Amino acid sequence: MNTPTRTASLLATAVLLAACGGERSDPQAAAPAAESTGPVTAEVAPADAFLARIAQHCGQAFAGRIAANEPQAENDPFAGKPLVMHVRECSEREIKIPFHVGDDHSRTWVLTRTDTGLRLKHDHRHEDGSEDAVTMYGGDTAEPGTEVRQEFPVDDYSRQMFEREGLSVSVTNTWAMEIRPGEQFVYELYRPGRIFRVEFDLTTPVPTPPTPWGHPEIE
Repeated sequence: MNTPTRTASLLATAVLLAACGGERSDPQAAAPAAESTGPVTAEVAPADAFLARIAQHCGQAFAGRIAANEPQAENDPFAGKPLVMHVRECSEREIKIPFHVGDDHSRTWVLTRTDTGLRLKHDHRHEDGSEDAVTMYGGDTAEPGTEVRQEFPVDDYSRQMFEREGLSVSVTNTWAMEIRPGEQFVYELYRPGRIFRVEFDLTTPVPTPPTPWGHPEIE
């Protein structure tokens, strides 16, 4: 289901998971309702709240702009190109967000809920759908983060791939995402001497972009 209503399902699941601490063996142990000081609110993990915030925009696409790109490469693939993100596929534990750069539909961000937090992977494909030599790189959150921002330090799999493909400069990468529903979504890459940040305007949806390379059509 790729509609904003998926948000309610995500939040409900998160609240249920947070509230489940086991059943009381003695029903008399519960405090009388008359003594209640107010409603009990289950704490939602930052990872779940973060996913739920993104899911509010499931099925929608938004235009972005480069807010930082230092140092800029001589033949920068993003320069002068329209940038569009599409919150395309949403489930309780995974969200896929294609990132379209002009006519290049090779990039998809994959956010997955893990037992300890969130995982970000970059799925890169060729136009024929085959995997790029540099794909599925990223990392897991090392800290709980917040419902607004999550950071993903590079993992061992990605380091080994970067070294193998002659991209050793990327072995210290950290990626980050930020989400303020109805306002802004941010994708960020940083490492010593490098910062790349794209900000997407969530106030105004844009037409749905083409199917990302290597991914199935959605009815």
